[in-house]
Amino acid sequence: MQFALFTHVPWPEGTDLPQIMAQTTAQIQYAEALGFHGAWLAEHHFTRYSMVSSSLVLASFIAARTTTIRVGTAVVVSPLHNPIQVAEDTAMADLLSGGRLDVGFGRGTMGYEYSGYNIDPTESQERFQDSLKIVQGLWTTPDFSYPSKYYHIHRLNLVPPPVQKPHPPIYIAATRTSATLAFAIAQGYNLCIAVVQDTAEALALCQRFVTQARAAGQERSMADIPFFRYCYVGETPEQVQRDTAGKLDWVADIMQWRRFIKEGSEVYQNMDTWRRTRTELPQDHTYLAQHRAVLGTPEQCIAQIKALRAQGIEHFGCNFDFGGMEPEKVQRSMTLFATEVIPALR
Repeated sequence: MQFALFTHVPWPEGTDLPQIMAQTTAQIQYAEALGFHGAWLAEHHFTRYSMVSSSLVLASFIAARTTTIRVGTAVVVSPLHNPIQVAEDTAMADLLSGGRLDVGFGRGTMGYEYSGYNIDPTESQERFQDSLKIVQGLWTTPDFSYPSKYYHIHRLNLVPPPVQKPHPPIYIAATRTSATLAFAIAQGYNLCIAVVQDTAEALALCQRFVTQARAAGQERSMADIPFFRYCYVGETPEQVQRDTAGKLDWVADIMQWRRFIKEGSEVYQNMDTWRRTRTELPQDHTYLAQHRAVLGTPEQCIAQIKALRAQGIEHFGCNFDFGGMEPEKVQRSMTLFATEVIPALR
């Protein structure tokens, strides 16, 4: 199996931005020292859920401070960006990293992230598909041209070109939209699975992807799909429960809160006020622990990942740093995972 790190780089109230970034960098450097294969970085806008407004800027920063670990975007929200700039920035990041870039693309969330960019969310699927065709075309084709409803590209040559040939690996974050899945298959792209989906639904999506790809004449394997889950390893079940319950509740709360905001954002509002005034409760830490996480003692985590491997998952991504988890606890969890969980799975 391959093991990777994933992070949203969350920004809970009362935490310090420079300190969070320093901790994130240190965690990825530590993951490299522990032998993790890759580190994947989210992109969101105008929210404490994730302070990464540019996964490619952060990927380049991380690449400059590491030497062997692959660096991935999970994801670039391509409908929000000019695809020429995305092609240039990804190629530059691939060059600076020495060919260590993996590029995940997605449509992102539809609420205030789209309204903040003044983009109609009903256009997201068309913009998404156009943007990926343009990025890949610029990566690979001299004098590339592409007319479309949203962009008109005429005889452009990308400088610098990417280091990896024919181009960096492309991954698509697909959840429930059949059009996105069909597009990924038609273009020959792979999937990546985010932490926002329940494990059973995510496994079913992976299987659907493999089945539909086979029907289209393509041989795909679930083993090649990065599969991300919240992850925490502790010495006892009681300690794991104490350390993760409040952090997972923060994740559940901010995910619910963001769905109710159509403009502006929650950044300068108070979460406790929201909690007191909301009229419905979200899925709590118990639900997330059961359906979107691998949590427990080393033995428990080994058993949970073995169950995923039995379904075909061979590329497992760990989101250790969630909800403002204290950095010393993140490091201890990573150490236990690397020294006690990974050896049992190889």
